[in-house]
Order: sequence, then C-alpha cells, then structure tokens
Amino acid sequence: MNLEPHNLPLAEPPEYPAEQFDNAEAAVARLKLLYDQATDFLKAEFQATLAGRKPQARYRAYYPEICLTTTSFAHIDSRLSFGHVAEPGTYSTTITRPELFDGYLVQQIGLILASHQVPVTVRPSTTPIPVHFALQDDTDVAVGNSQGLEFHLRDVFDVPDLATTNDQIVNGFLTSHLDGPSPLAPFTAQRIDYSLARLSHYTATAPTHFQNFVLFTNYKFYVDEFARFAEGVLADPTSGYTEFVAPGNKVYQAGETIGETTLTPQMPAFHLKRANGNGITLVNIGVGPSNAKTATDHIAVLRPHTWLMLGHCAGLRNSQSLGDFVLAHAYLREDHVLDADLPVWVPVPALAEIQIALENAVAEVTKLTGYDLKRIMRTGTVATIDNRNWELRDQSGPVQRLSQSRAIALDMESATIAANGFRFRVPYGTLLCVSDKPLHGELKLPGMATEFYSSQVSRHLKIGIRALESLRDMPLERLHSRKLRTFEETAFL
Repeated sequence: MNLEPHNLPLAEPPEYPAEQFDNAEAAVARLKLLYDQATDFLKAEFQATLAGRKPQARYRAYYPEICLTTTSFAHIDSRLSFGHVAEPGTYSTTITRPELFDGYLVQQIGLILASHQVPVTVRPSTTPIPVHFALQDDTDVAVGNSQGLEFHLRDVFDVPDLATTNDQIVNGFLTSHLDGPSPLAPFTAQRIDYSLARLSHYTATAPTHFQNFVLFTNYKFYVDEFARFAEGVLADPTSGYTEFVAPGNKVYQAGETIGETTLTPQMPAFHLKRANGNGITLVNIGVGPSNAKTATDHIAVLRPHTWLMLGHCAGLRNSQSLGDFVLAHAYLREDHVLDADLPVWVPVPALAEIQIALENAVAEVTKLTGYDLKRIMRTGTVATIDNRNWELRDQSGPVQRLSQSRAIALDMESATIAANGFRFRVPYGTLLCVSDKPLHGELKLPGMATEFYSSQVSRHLKIGIRALESLRDMPLERLHSRKLRTFEETAFL
C-alpha cells in the first residue's frame, strides 16, 4: 500500500508501565531509561529517513513524567522553600535530559519523598518529544538544508510547539488544573529543551558545562581577567577547580595557557568548573536589557544557585568618583522587556544574603572597612533603561524620575537580571563600577578608558568571584530564600 505522508500510521516505541518508587535514585534511573528509549527511537528513525528510506509511519515518542499524589494537609516543617507541596492533590511534570539534571532530580525527588512519605510514580507522559530536541546533542546527525528532505518534516515527526512552550507556571499563571494534575516543577520538559538549544547557540558551549554560580558582565575585559584568574587557580591543586571551558567547548586543564577564543558567539560563556558543579560560569551578555533577558530566560532552566551582575554604570551623584562601586539595593525598571511577565508594580527586593556577601567581598579585596569602605562603595537604587543614548533626548523627564527614585547609578542590564532572578526564584545581586558621570560632565578623556579598565576590572572581578565563593559555602535553605516564593509554589526548586 502506497501511503501519503499525511495518512501515515502512528509508530511508537514499546511502552513501559507506570511504576512507583520510594527511592530517588531508582526513580531517576527509570526516568533515564524512558528518556533514552524514546530519544534513541526518534534518532534511529530520523537517521533512516535521512539515509533515503521513505517514511512508513509517523514516528512519535514521549517525554517521561514523574507524578506525586498526596491526601494530607499536614504542615511540612521545613526550612526549605521547596521540596514539598502545600495541599493534597496530584502533581506532575515532564522530564527531559535526566542525565544532565541527575543531581538536581535526585535532590528534589528525595526531598519530596522525605516530606510527604508517599511514593512517586514514573511513567511515559502524553507530551511528544520534538525531533529537534531529541537530536540536539547527537553529533553523529548532521542535517543541512531541511528543504532538501523529500518529505514534510511535520508530517513524519513532531516539532517544537511554541503554543505549549511558555512560562505560565513560573509566572504564576498556571497553578492548577480542574481536570488534571498541578505542576510539580517550574518548567516543562519542552520549555527546558527549548532553552538548552538556545543556550548552545548563543553561548557556543554545551549546557553540561554550566555551573551553579553565574556572573554576568557586559565587557570583554572581564572575560580576559577571568581567564587569567582561571589559569592561576587551576595551577593550585587545593582550589577545587578542575578545568576551564571556553566557547567551542574548548577544555583547558591545569598548566595550559588559555588563549583567545576563535569563536565569537552572541553571548560567549566561560566555565571554571568544579567536580560537583559548584564552580563559576561567566557570560558576556553584551549591552542591553533584551540580551539580559535572553540570557537569564535560558540559564534559569539549569536552576543555578546564584547569579550576579558585574558591569559598568553611569554614576549619578556628584560625590561619586570614577572607579567607585555601586551595590544595588533597589531597582528602577525602565527596561520594559519584562513588563508582560513581571509588571513594574512588583517590587524586586534586595536579598540580605547576597548583599552581605558582596559587601564583605568588597571589604576583603579592597582592605577597607566601615567609613573608609563607604567612601568607595555606595549602596542605593540602580536604574536600568532601554535607551543607550538617553542623554540626547529631553532630559527633564528621565532626570526627574532618576531623582525621585533616589537612583545613584544607571545601566542597561542590572534591573532586568534582578527581576528575572526574582521571577525564576534564582538569588540575584548587582555590583557595578562607575565608569562615567554624564550628569556632571565627567566623561573619560583620551587614554583614560584603557587605564580605567586595566586598573579596575581585575579588582571588580575578584570581588564578584569572592562573593560567589562565600555563597557557595552557604546552606541551600539560607541561599534559596522563601522571599522569592509565591502562595502556590511548585515542589521542585
């Protein structure tokens, strides 16, 4: 029988029955089995069609999912802001890349089992895996121009569905279903896969290299200094750092010179790794709130423990000097890229743990304390705008808002990164360096820029690294603040 592609029968891999688990490691092992079986099936069928085989069926496989059902209103006495559900019901989430998220899944499932004393169920879901995501880490599959295929891809395989790839859960718009389970995790499998694919594209490094502590910057000078720092700590066997990864997934070991990267992706990422994933990732996001949102939208699915913004800003007070530090404790949001996801009337609070870590790091690196520290570091409101050349417009409005908000610094990324940290429950903070004072006519003269960057960047980066290292030693229940959780939260962090 000669079947047209749109009339093809459905072909699926053999289905595993649902199974209950009271052990987190065993549950994750089953998730890996189901995911590998599904993706191996799609890869094999796709490679066969690439090799010239006429499609004989519509090939479909499903993400695995994990479910929890509890009937108790018992109060969970936990210092953690996650690891439990608030009320009886059924909760579920689809899972992707369980090998990548192995430690995270074992931790989250283990907390749920301990909190509720009921087993979890692992089974195939009803959500198809898009073939693009099944193939995204397979280096053996090379697809040129998809237009050259002798069939319509969407007739034979499932493709990404943007209608179901969204942030409704994490934004708090989807807390329960009248006819189905409530969400168990902040992101669905397809949403995670979408971001993982984007991360590889934008940063030119694989998601497997990303670490739990992230620095964002808007200048390449910080990248160069980060590479020099990495060379030093890798040479120290007691540092705990194991390797350095640059764009193109170029891996450097102890004793190797980290040279200039030949790749220039949009947002190059560099990873100073530790064996447990608690190293430091530095991402040069470039300039602007759109870039800041893009980077944090995608990195958030990896569930980092902290991200910090280290960049340059305009100082707005006459008492500031070039090279002074600004520790943000509030944000004036005029970036607009998050208006639909997190309205500007939502306050973005400073997190005490992050503020203390940053202030202590500044004191440690500069060797200043008390009133002397206040001379070179000011704490206050940072304004973030979406117009780099705001100075060229009528200044009466912007300057009035800056004054009314008590802003002490102006940039284009910090409030976006903080607001997305608030939205995604990722602890956040900002430490900026004053590079000019436009309201007072203090712009860098010829030659000043080079001198400024060479003298200030090294110290600034060391402060950011030191702050992250101190946060790394903090218990998770202190670091992941309950201040970032809503009334109805997912059990997974």
